[in-house]
Amino acid sequence: MNIVTGNSALPSRQHSDLPGHELDVSKMPGHWVLARLGKRVLRPGGIELTRLMLSNLDIQHNDDVVEFAPGLGVTARITLRSNPASYTAIERDECAASKVSRYLAGSSQRCIVGTAEQTGLPSCCASVVYGEAILTMQTKEQKRRIVEEAARLLKPGGRYAMHEICLIPDDIEDDVIAGIQKELAQAIRVGARPLRIAEWRALVESQGLSVTEEYARPFALLEPSRLIRDEGLVGAIRFGLNVLRLKDARRRVTKMRQTFRRLLPHLQAYALIAQKG
Repeated sequence: MNIVTGNSALPSRQHSDLPGHELDVSKMPGHWVLARLGKRVLRPGGIELTRLMLSNLDIQHNDDVVEFAPGLGVTARITLRSNPASYTAIERDECAASKVSRYLAGSSQRCIVGTAEQTGLPSCCASVVYGEAILTMQTKEQKRRIVEEAARLLKPGGRYAMHEICLIPDDIEDDVIAGIQKELAQAIRVGARPLRIAEWRALVESQGLSVTEEYARPFALLEPSRLIRDEGLVGAIRFGLNVLRLKDARRRVTKMRQTFRRLLPHLQAYALIAQKG
């Protein structure tokens, strides 16, 4: 396995330093288009839901933490403020892993280039495992394998958390779901397969984990008020100016925002916390 520790010397604010930089903007996954434009928070419920999730995970100095798909490392930095006994990130994209590595220090903090389905870590090595905006993009079987891996890594009594997109209402019809998946895939250039809340809960419980808390927030990733809360006023303005300046990227962002708004009655940000018995 490829392990990245300590600080990376890669230059910041360079497009070549971002995942997906080698792709044409028209084909780049939507979340990396947004990152290229300066958006740091790429989670469905924004920084507010991330902080709520972490607050209720209650990470302590004696916790061994594993994070799946840390992306640009925003959540990693918040987690590291709690000074856990150890922190391990599992990131499949080498560029993203290099960015996360800048926030790591010492032998107890590391980023492994690998997959959440098969981390290579020993069983019962973590007291906290969490992942954000990873399961939504996976097939049904991949979802199951990732949650199964999280359960395997957890010690008895350990906590698992996820932050994803859910479909509403729970009785939404299958043909409507198929249409939503198609529209999302066309807009973000990644297969998106959100589940109903009851299905997310059942997925976690199928791996022997007991859901203890659930939260839902509006899916407002590209709305002005959310941009300001997530990025700060200066960051939101910088993002907006970049959108205006780059024609191809502006076309992608416009398409994403129009799609998200059209699907808003059926999409929410969703997080849960579960415990291993």
